[in-house]
Amino acid sequence: MARDILVTSALPYANGSIHLGHLVEYIQTDVWVRFQKLRGNRCIYVCADDAHGTPIMLKARAEGIEPEELIRRVGEEHQRDFADFAIGFDNYHSTHSDENRELAETIYNALDAAGHIAKRTISQAFDPDKQMFLPDRFIRGECPKCGTAEQYGDACEACGATYQPTELKNAVSVLSGATPVERDSEHYFFQLADFEDFLHRWTRSEHLQEAVTRKLDEWFEAGLKDWDISRDAPYFGFKIPGTDDKYFYVWLDAPIGYMASFANLCARRDDLDFDAFWKAGSEAELYHFIGKDIVYFHALFWPAMLEGAGYRTPTAIHAHGFLTVNGEKMSKSRGTFIKARTWLEHLPAEFLRYYFAAKLSGKVEDLDLNLDDFVARINSDLVGKYVNIASRCANFISKRFDGRLADTLDRPELFERFAAAADEIGQHYEQRRFAQAIRTIMALADEANAYVAERAPWQLAKEGGREDELQQICTTALALFAQLTIYLKPVLPETAERAEAFLNVEPLSWADLATPVSGTIRKFKPLLRRVEQPAIDKMLAASQEDLAAKPAPQSEPAQDAQTDAQPSKAPGKKEPDTQGAATDTIDIADFAKVDLRVARIEAADHVEGADKLLRLTLDVGALGRKQVFAGIKAAYDPAQLEGRLTVMVANLAPRKMRFGVSEGMVLAAGDSPHILSPDAGAAPGDKIK
Repeated sequence: MARDILVTSALPYANGSIHLGHLVEYIQTDVWVRFQKLRGNRCIYVCADDAHGTPIMLKARAEGIEPEELIRRVGEEHQRDFADFAIGFDNYHSTHSDENRELAETIYNALDAAGHIAKRTISQAFDPDKQMFLPDRFIRGECPKCGTAEQYGDACEACGATYQPTELKNAVSVLSGATPVERDSEHYFFQLADFEDFLHRWTRSEHLQEAVTRKLDEWFEAGLKDWDISRDAPYFGFKIPGTDDKYFYVWLDAPIGYMASFANLCARRDDLDFDAFWKAGSEAELYHFIGKDIVYFHALFWPAMLEGAGYRTPTAIHAHGFLTVNGEKMSKSRGTFIKARTWLEHLPAEFLRYYFAAKLSGKVEDLDLNLDDFVARINSDLVGKYVNIASRCANFISKRFDGRLADTLDRPELFERFAAAADEIGQHYEQRRFAQAIRTIMALADEANAYVAERAPWQLAKEGGREDELQQICTTALALFAQLTIYLKPVLPETAERAEAFLNVEPLSWADLATPVSGTIRKFKPLLRRVEQPAIDKMLAASQEDLAAKPAPQSEPAQDAQTDAQPSKAPGKKEPDTQGAATDTIDIADFAKVDLRVARIEAADHVEGADKLLRLTLDVGALGRKQVFAGIKAAYDPAQLEGRLTVMVANLAPRKMRFGVSEGMVLAAGDSPHILSPDAGAAPGDKIK
């Protein structure tokens, strides 16, 4: 029975270009959606630009245009980039829409009527020059905990402390440089603690990944606090009903944008009913794909808002990790902060789709785009294995049999075995284990190539006299190629379309895995071409040139997608201070920069060619999995380590070694040395305090 499924990705913020870090999410979501459609399910994929907030207002002001003009221009750019990466939205909308205004007001009014909205006066930082209240990220000063300068108004990147902007020392406005003053203002709060019992149940009912549930436990332990959902004028957004100068905070109406985009689609399609997907008790499935940095909003505030307003809650929220390039944070100076459009100018979009899919799991793990590995994998898997099957056999069918395929297969049992892999590959796709799906598909491609090599149709053609056998062999190879095309279609939709045109068939579906292609094929044309290193080099150079041509504005802080301010920030990497002399002591502020975490050793292996190193795969809870090379070979047989807990430095900059990238350091002592192990009761990801 076909399923009804509604899927969303997090809304990109409408004040900047799409880059490769964003595309991890949209590619992951699109592959999953295409798989569902391929299986015959009714799967609707909606998204929108997140178009409200102070940064958009200020950027439009700096450009001398209205915010509406800015979000229109950026929205068009976003949609072009998504379309060229084959992201198949059923609808793409904007949070600055009538549908979103109406739904935001409906949900707010329902929460207010039920007693979940409180009003109270708070003291806020105010810029006397710009005559506006300052969001936390628009204030900088010295951390009140460790004294580090140039910290934002909500969290310290040096020691990880969180605080109120009014606690910053020597604070200044990022907008004007003026010293903020405190001014009182009445604000509106959503009383999240009203839903604590509901959220405890909901977050433990298979709606979330295990790592996300563990992370949420930290917030439950700290106590659920009221959420400030209002902002003072001037602000670009929707006014709160019944007020003259109060606006909904961007994070209130942003997730409602999912509902608004779907409502906009329903108004144009007679076969879709809004209530059937969103009202409480709906039997449809609802999935949100998001980055791990916005779990707080999606797994606590959002389900509580929906529950309180009488709507259904998500079936599941799927969080993913961040993107690194060549083992390091994306860098503008190195040219690895790559915009979507820059990639498209130098490389095919589907190559990135395939590489991301080949590395994505269903877990909250960071993903690394290693460009050397990228070139090798694309050329080996897609060109050397997949396309190679068709290119080796198609011309024999075209030239010797006028394109006509045989009525019988040379190895029907091989075709049946490829078809039988559907359940395993389908489960991998369903559970978002794309990397495992790709490994299984490429193992089949290896089998198909081995079959072609064994049967050597070129040799039969040269010998002559065995035409029926030659036709059956090549038909079998192309039948296997068609099956591989179906398996890869969620990842490579455009290549699949070209393959279908070559095979002269209607669009292939999952059900077609059981039936060999038949009839007459068209003349084969190369489906994909190899990646060459000069294209990579030019893309990196172009990314550096973009930076030189368009320096980042100094009048406003960097803005992550969809945020005015985050509830907390992880400590960031700081550049080393090379000006001071070395010393034998450090102060508490320096020590506070070290992020020590409990980690479970999932796997330990010898490193070929290394005398002292073991390769450790560490489970660090919500931080995902880390690979670490540790000089502890003298003390341990690797088998002794698997399953043990240890302590690692989690915020050490990745180090590229000749054996691979080491993403941290485990703590060890003694001459051997031996790893440090926490007491029983510690869990992966726990922070050492």
